Amino acid sequence: MCAEGTEVYVRALREGRLRSTEAGSAPCLAAYDFLRPALDDVDWLEPVAPAVALHKLLRASEERVADERRRSERLAESFEPLMQLSAQYDTPPTDPLITVHSEKDHISTVLDKSMTHATEVLTIQPHNSYTPSKARFRDAALRRDQELLDRGGRIRALYQHTLRHAPPILARYEQLRGDVQARTLDEVTDRLIIIDRTAAFIPANADRSLALEVRQPALVTYLTTTFDRLWRLATPMHPQAVHQPTLNGITPRQRAIAALLIDGHTDSVVADRLGMNVRTARVHIAKLAATLGSESRAQLGYLIGQSGILDREE
Repeated sequence: MCAEGTEVYVRALREGRLRSTEAGSAPCLAAYDFLRPALDDVDWLEPVAPAVALHKLLRASEERVADERRRSERLAESFEPLMQLSAQYDTPPTDPLITVHSEKDHISTVLDKSMTHATEVLTIQPHNSYTPSKARFRDAALRRDQELLDRGGRIRALYQHTLRHAPPILARYEQLRGDVQARTLDEVTDRLIIIDRTAAFIPANADRSLALEVRQPALVTYLTTTFDRLWRLATPMHPQAVHQPTLNGITPRQRAIAALLIDGHTDSVVADRLGMNVRTARVHIAKLAATLGSESRAQLGYLIGQSGILDREE
C-alpha cells in the first residue's frame, strides 16, 4: 500500500467511514479494495476489515505462486526432449586451455605434476636476484630438472648475458647431469617454461605470485617458435662457453648498450632491459664514451651512428 493509502485507511478505521473525495489522493486503496461504498450513502466509503483484506491478498499471492509453479512445470516438460537430444551430441568436458595458478608453492606443485613424465623443457629465465628466501624454489626446480634428465630428457635454457658469470647459475649447471644446454642473449622475454611443447607457463603478475598454464595448441606453438628463434640467435654458455669478440675496443655488452642509447632510452631503461643495475650500466656507458672519444651524451649518440659498430654486430 502507498503511504497516502495507509494514512487514509487508518483514518477510515478510526472514524468508521470517510467521504469518497478524501480517498482520491490514494488510488491504491481502490486497487486493493480496502474501501467500499457505504450501503446507505454511496458518497461515503467504509473500510474493509484488515483481517478480510489480508486474507484476500494472501489468497491472490498464493494463486500467483501456483500459476508460476504450473508454468515452470510446463517449461520443464517442453525442454526435456530438447535436452535429451542435445546430450547425444555434447562433447565430454575437457581440461581448460588456460588456467590461472596462485601462490608460488602451488605453482611449484603444478610444475612438479606437469613434469612427471616430461622429456623436454624449454625455458627462459630473465635476470633476477638470488636470495636465501628463494632457495627452496631453486632446489625444487633443480630436483625436477635432474629427474627429467635421468629419464633421458633434455633441457634448453636462455638467460641474459649478465648471468654468464653469476655464481648461482654456474653452480646450477655444474650440478646437473645429462643433456642440458644454456645460452645467453643481451635481452630476453619474461620467464617462460615450455614442457614437451604442449604446455607453457608464463607469469601473470609482476611478482610472479600468479602464473598462467597455457595448453591452447596455437599459443603453445607460437611460444615454442619464439623460443626456437631466440635460441638460434643466442651465444652458448653451457656446456661449453663461446665468448663474443671485442671489435675495435667495443665489447659485446657495450654494443648492446649502444643500440639502446641510439633509440633514446634512459640509463635506467638500458639497465633494466639488459639485466644490470643502473650503476653498472653507467660504467659501461662511460667506457663506451671514452672509447669513441665522446664528450657529451648527445655527441655519444652521433659517434655511435658514425662508428658503424652496430652494423658490424649484424
